[in-house]
Amino acid sequence: MLPKVNGMLYYQIASSDESEAALEYRSRIADEEEGALLIEYPLNEKTGRMKRLFLGDELSVYFLSSDGVKHYFDSHVVGFKEDGVIRLVKLLRPDPERMTKVQRRSFLRVPAELELAVKIGSHERFLCKTDDVGGGGISFICDGKWGIRSETQLECWLLVPYKNGTIEHVTFTGEVIRVNTLETGRKQAMIKFLSISDTERQKIIRFCFERQLEYRNR
Repeated sequence: MLPKVNGMLYYQIASSDESEAALEYRSRIADEEEGALLIEYPLNEKTGRMKRLFLGDELSVYFLSSDGVKHYFDSHVVGFKEDGVIRLVKLLRPDPERMTKVQRRSFLRVPAELELAVKIGSHERFLCKTDDVGGGGISFICDGKWGIRSETQLECWLLVPYKNGTIEHVTFTGEVIRVNTLETGRKQAMIKFLSISDTERQKIIRFCFERQLEYRNR
């Protein structure tokens, strides 16, 4: 499925500035031509301000189908077109074979060793690495000495790196749904998100999408 004229695109723009890269914009698809979608200038979802795009800008994009499924793809600015008094931005048309679908209540998970800081209650704190991450939760590996068990609630801080070199910090509250003790004596904990903002969740989904594309291109 491809985005259609008059539909809305939602996206983040690759930037070395972490705060800028975290902003989400939306644009209406005004027209299309061979190999490109023509979109109106981006509007910031929170501030309502317009954003100028430049040739070569990389975007992490999604659009919603009528049944609530999010379709993700990467794109970049390939040119501009004057349409009367309006200047449209040309985006590279997505390849359907390289798009990722995410159901409203089901999120892609990918294996990844990301740095994670964990706080249990008011006393226990430790650093560890994730085993996999997704928009609905994560799993991580930690030393066996930590008091991790089912239904334990955790405060977490996750470092999320992107292919453009930027790093985002994602904060969330999670609940342990299962713990496995490994042969090494270490623990593998599966976590579901209890409290995470949409903006923070989108940071993780964007990482998962980039990682999946890497796997497909190998």
